Amino acid sequence: MSKLEYYNEYGGFSEDGLEYVIKLEKGEKLPTVWSMILANETFGTLVTQNLGGYTWHKNSRLNRLSAWNNNPVLDLPSEIIYLKDYETGKKWSLCNNLNDESPESYITYGFGYVNFKSIQNNIMQELDIFVPQKDNVKINVLKLKNLEPNKRKLKLVYYVKTVLGEDEIKTNSYIEVNKESNIIIIKNLYKDSFKNNVCFVSSNEDIKSYTANKDFFFGKGDIKNPESLDKVELDKANGLGNNSCVAIELEIELESYENKEIILQFGEENTILDAKNTVYKYSKVANCNKELNNVKSFWFELINKVQVNTPLESLNLMINGWAKYQTIVSRLWARSGYYQSGGAIGFRDQLQDTIGLKYVDIDFMKKQILIACKHQFIEGDVEHWWHEDTNRGIRTRFSDDLLWLCYVVYEYINCTGDYSILDEKEPYVMGELLPDGVDERYDVYLESQLKEDVYSHCIRAIDRSLNFGEHGLPKIGSGDWNDGLNTVGNKQKGESIWLGFFIYDILGKFISICEKRNDISRANEYKEKMNIIKKSLNIAGWDGRWFRRAYMDNRRATSEALKMKNVG
Repeated sequence: MSKLEYYNEYGGFSEDGLEYVIKLEKGEKLPTVWSMILANETFGTLVTQNLGGYTWHKNSRLNRLSAWNNNPVLDLPSEIIYLKDYETGKKWSLCNNLNDESPESYITYGFGYVNFKSIQNNIMQELDIFVPQKDNVKINVLKLKNLEPNKRKLKLVYYVKTVLGEDEIKTNSYIEVNKESNIIIIKNLYKDSFKNNVCFVSSNEDIKSYTANKDFFFGKGDIKNPESLDKVELDKANGLGNNSCVAIELEIELESYENKEIILQFGEENTILDAKNTVYKYSKVANCNKELNNVKSFWFELINKVQVNTPLESLNLMINGWAKYQTIVSRLWARSGYYQSGGAIGFRDQLQDTIGLKYVDIDFMKKQILIACKHQFIEGDVEHWWHEDTNRGIRTRFSDDLLWLCYVVYEYINCTGDYSILDEKEPYVMGELLPDGVDERYDVYLESQLKEDVYSHCIRAIDRSLNFGEHGLPKIGSGDWNDGLNTVGNKQKGESIWLGFFIYDILGKFISICEKRNDISRANEYKEKMNIIKKSLNIAGWDGRWFRRAYMDNRRATSEALKMKNVG
């Protein structure tokens, strides 16, 4: 193994910074879970050093295909590859934490892929895991090499704790499983969202048997040693009415010192035809290897569009690759991590994420601006977060969310010089206004018939925010950028000094845009508002030494201070 940068006794970066390599000695465990997200825009999987994690399609919370477990102590996997040697009877798993003594292992995290290497029972194992650029499937390419001079016959079982929804408890026993040709077709018959989707498990090897009954699979054993590994074959039980899972059995024969590559597919498509096409596409090892190279090339080209060189090499490593990758894959596409699996799109969060990507690919920013416009109410306020595929979101009184649309629109124009985005038309959502005393409501919000250009969306947001309290400062609502201040204005009287600075900045930015569009009266109005806000900030916001943070409903200023100079 070549030298690793910033090695910490467990792992480090490759010299070119494109991989992170974890090296575990025999029986060694990491102090906590280190995870990696692999995803495209509609599908993804989270993988840990123990091959734990989970897989989803479209929404990492509402449509989990396998079970999500955020337990860093146990790191229980929901997708497991078991092996058994027929002659010796020895059984083991590729998941290190399921073996009595884990082997020496190398786990490599790269942009778009995970590689796992180990040797167990004289079988060399190498597993490549990746998600294609477009297709909704997790590809496992398992390479097995017999290190003995005699022929080996192995039983391979690929187990998945199926969910096909938000919570495995809610979906358990409602999952129908059937076999068509060499494809296991999996459907949740009792769900409202994503109900027409078709989940599947398949392999390039013949599926000898399968089961959808978790109780049969484990029997009197447990997750480390399922009883079914000792049975002749799995029972072909359906999942309906049973404790749900999917497990397929393969028979693998290896001649002396022979290599063999086994493909294990787990995914979900919108129709049965799409599912079959995807399975067929990745049924050949050559096709899988080609797509893996495509994924690697995609990320290499994307992250190398902008490179920085500072005296601090650790900063270079993060900025030149890993921060970009994680922002796109984890924040924008997956909206998930090991410790939190939200699935929702945040109005402010994802807009802010795109700011750091504007020099990598400005289309991320433009796309998010247009998405955000579609989740603004006609009244100018916005959904704090929402689930794109269900039309469900939360309407709140947060006072800063809506303004991030204006901020990022200005950033886009300032970066590109392209004012045409202001003419793009997008609809609003509509919903019942929040009554007095109610700070938020989670509901279905449908698209309205009114479409306006992005400029009008921004103006509605700004005008909605010009709502001032008795100190002449903007009202904080149910919180500003600091969500922890959500009780400061719960009677709708609290005021935010931070929000005053933010509005002041946005007004200054948008005055030039208004003038560019010959909206002179509005530009003049915003200039007047800026002067009023500046005066209020310097009088009511300043305590003689620091700027205050906010005024609560009882008119008392919060103790938190902003260490800033007076507004110029």
